[in-house]
Amino acid sequence: MGSPRSILHWGVVCALLAAGSAAATPASAAPEPARIVSADPGGDRRETVTVFSPAMGKEIPIQIVHAADPAPRPTLYLLNGSQGGPNQSGWDAQTDALEFLRDKDINVVNPIGGSSSYYTDWQRDDPVLGRNKWQTFLDDELPPVIEEYLHADGKRALAGVSMSGTSALNLAIAKPGFWNSVASYSGCAQTSDPVGHEFVRLTVENWGGARSVENMWGPADGPAWRANDPLLHADELRGTTVYLSAGNGVPAAPHDTPADRRVQEGRIPLPIQITFGGPIEAAVHYCTVNLEDRLHALNIPVTVDDRLEGTHSWGYWEDELHRSWPFLAQSVGSRIS
Repeated sequence: MGSPRSILHWGVVCALLAAGSAAATPASAAPEPARIVSADPGGDRRETVTVFSPAMGKEIPIQIVHAADPAPRPTLYLLNGSQGGPNQSGWDAQTDALEFLRDKDINVVNPIGGSSSYYTDWQRDDPVLGRNKWQTFLDDELPPVIEEYLHADGKRALAGVSMSGTSALNLAIAKPGFWNSVASYSGCAQTSDPVGHEFVRLTVENWGGARSVENMWGPADGPAWRANDPLLHADELRGTTVYLSAGNGVPAAPHDTPADRRVQEGRIPLPIQITFGGPIEAAVHYCTVNLEDRLHALNIPVTVDDRLEGTHSWGYWEDELHRSWPFLAQSVGSRIS
């Protein structure tokens, strides 16, 4: 070991070299902010706005319906199901949602993309589904940008269907108080128990084609699955008004018959809708009842439409949007008619 003086000398030299190296290294560029890239008017207060997401490093198309009244109005965010919305798989093509909401005093924001992503932040990029940081995008990046563009009033509701029914609950839980209300249509509120985990895996891997569901929340017994289980974190919904709906899986008229327009248009074969949509909705109903019971136990108000019929299909979700509209409107101070 050297003398105290030599040690001091080399300490000073090393400090000066480190300072010089730091001074010579250019400061890292500030993160690129979320921003509107383009706006493509579609007429009749509808347009497609493209928003850049720094978290995902890509541009996300957003379908917009401006409120009927130009004064600052609340915003309803509509999340698509497991296919994410492209190729006529979302609210716009499968339902009358955008037309139904067009004369309402509320802005409508319908993001396109996120197939089989559960609109959550994935731990790792997936070779098939790429980078998914949807929770960051929907909770943090998109609202300030799009609401400024819409001249919105800062009140907001969130509604999801099927896969995104789970997502809507998790987005509200992740940011308590940010969403005035949340509506989950046929969304399974359990993800970390064996039944819930298998349902998520089927959505992500079998139907979505992802390489591995573990790229999303890690191993099945890992903490991220429990962190993203709405049933386990139902207490974080306190202060957010909640709407839940689900059918029991039993086929019924008019949507589980040849009379349904989606069946007539060939969007889904009726036997598949009944054979697969029936059991799925029955499982979702089980999840929904469990969350309802949990919220009641916590003395958290919840509005529930417990349908005694119906499969896991768009016709029922179109009906649910109509039925839940008074709830959504009241939650953000919009007129109902």
